[in-house]
Amino acid sequence: MRQTILVVDDEIGIRLLLEDLLEADGYKVYTAENGKEALEMIGTHPIDLMMIDYKLPIIDGIEVIKQLEKDKKELMIMLMSGLAENLPDEIYKIPNIKKVLSKPFDVMEVRKYINELLAD
Repeated sequence: MRQTILVVDDEIGIRLLLEDLLEADGYKVYTAENGKEALEMIGTHPIDLMMIDYKLPIIDGIEVIKQLEKDKKELMIMLMSGLAENLPDEIYKIPNIKKVLSKPFDVMEVRKYINELLAD
């Protein structure tokens, strides 16, 4: 079965870019533009990896991650942020967060990280 990735970002350009890139690599890609949509998607679809922006409308990215932890949802997370250097230290202690990406990111590097994460 194809592995699934959920891309959560309020910028449509980033969602489309990642969706095109990842579908070309054979992944099933879902997208959401805010944390509320992300939680709904996770509730209705099996997700292997979630790429989520730190700053989101309605429900913030970090709130989504904390909710998943509370619900004991096991999925790998790549956190994206325009200000990765300003993220609180607690972020790096969350076990499901496998990678923190600074925006703008190199899509080829991101593709490599994702393929490595999902290869296991």
